[in-house]
Amino acid sequence: MEILTVAIPSGRLFEPSLRRLEAAGLARPTVPGDRNLLLSWPELGTRVLVAKPVDLVTYVERGAADCGIVGKDILLEQNHEVYELLDLGFGRCRGVVAFPPEVLPEWTRPTRALRIATKYPRIAERFFWERNRAVDIIHLWGSVELAPRVGLSDGILDLVMTGRTLRANGLVEAEEVFTSTARLVVNRVALRAKAGRIQELLERLRGSKGVFVEHP
Repeated sequence: MEILTVAIPSGRLFEPSLRRLEAAGLARPTVPGDRNLLLSWPELGTRVLVAKPVDLVTYVERGAADCGIVGKDILLEQNHEVYELLDLGFGRCRGVVAFPPEVLPEWTRPTRALRIATKYPRIAERFFWERNRAVDIIHLWGSVELAPRVGLSDGILDLVMTGRTLRANGLVEAEEVFTSTARLVVNRVALRAKAGRIQELLERLRGSKGVFVEHP
């Protein structure tokens, strides 16, 4: 059987991605805590590659993986040449702009330039440019909510799921920028060279939606 390599992200989307592949009959249950980053089930014709979310689309674009599961937030931020084939529906979250309550009134004063900390500088640049809003974008790799508390920025643009992290760090949502769910992306060459396996993957993932339950 022709082997199909599927990249799935480490982090918050790892477990639901693997469970969705299991529900589709494309993977077997793994040992909890297994740190193996390359899982193989030849009898199912599947190999799974585990990559950091920010790197995953590069693996797919360069052909190291035929396809992958990645958050829409990554696709919006990065500019890779892959095909987005399916919204898998799980891993739902939102990108929002948030400020400390005392800074929130400044959001309605477009004459003042704001300093915004974010892991998504390209999304932020587009968002504020479309609103003709002058901002100083500060690119961080993590702990974005900390930036306003220590005076690094006026506010943030970041992902939220429940809003608890925002509240714990004294931030108030000002505006939603985007929504994100897990998406199936495919390498452009693999879409032609492995058309049969890609079509089978699509049908199995669509068919598994009814039996897959996303854990909170």
